[in-house]
Amino acid sequence: MQEKILINNQIKSERVRIIDETGKQLGILETEKAIQMAKDRGLDLIQVTEKVEPPICKFLDYGKYLYHLKKREKESKHKKGGEIKEIRLTFKISEHDLEIKARQAEKFLKRGDKVKIEMKLRGREKTLQGFAEEKLKKFLEVLEKLIPIKIEKELKKEIGGLTMIIIKK
Repeated sequence: MQEKILINNQIKSERVRIIDETGKQLGILETEKAIQMAKDRGLDLIQVTEKVEPPICKFLDYGKYLYHLKKREKESKHKKGGEIKEIRLTFKISEHDLEIKARQAEKFLKRGDKVKIEMKLRGREKTLQGFAEEKLKKFLEVLEKLIPIKIEKELKKEIGGLTMIIIKK
């Protein structure tokens, strides 16, 4: 998206290529005449691109045009994928909760995101690390039944507990 959108009298070019509100090309016209035609239709003359000579302009409602640009920009941000999503497990997680977390991780993986599985250990839980690793293995088994996974970053002991990163196969 260009930094500043040029409309009506802000367009400096003497001649412009016109596309009307229906998408039909009207050809190359003088800028003043094109602005007058847009005003007669109750619309604005908006410069869409300046990369070609003469620049391409459309008859559009400026407010609606800005709205659609922002909407498109917002959608492109959402469709990135490949983000790292976190699933936090606790030391005392129940079997049912483990399955729910696995289904959540499955949704992230299907979208193309990486999943960081994190298990925080507090106090005496740190001494029972083997038990915590078993819980993580059980979680991976449940998840493996739902979707094929690949471990990107092996189980790692960190200050607050255990972490690992998985991706979809």
